[in-house]
Amino acid sequence: EVQLVESGGGLVQPGGSLRLSCAASGFTFSSEVMSWVRQAPGKGLEWVSSIVVDDQPTNYHHSVKGRFRISRDNAKNTLYLEMNSLRLEDTAVYYCAKDCTYNGDYQLSCVYRGQGTQVTVSS
Repeated sequence: EVQLVESGGGLVQPGGSLRLSCAASGFTFSSEVMSWVRQAPGKGLEWVSSIVVDDQPTNYHHSVKGRFRISRDNAKNTLYLEMNSLRLEDTAVYYCAKDCTYNGDYQLSCVYRGQGTQVTVSS
């Protein structure tokens, strides 16, 4: 059974930093492309970043490029998202996910994602 368990969210002021972690189990983590996606209140699921098997290449949504960094530790079956220079608009529930695709209406869905961790950016 695929399990993805996120942690590390919280309340942070604008300009602050957080590091999210995702513990994965139930599949061969080192062989899978992994992603972070988020969902803000009242909005659909939004792709944030993805990382392929050997750390390269990594891809980022334009709104987080240069501020967020995705990484993975295959020995620990763990995915990370380091978030810096956080903005109010980064407030969302962040999910670790795999097997994500867009439908014809450009709506993102993921076959597997965790329960999520809340990130709130507020002064």
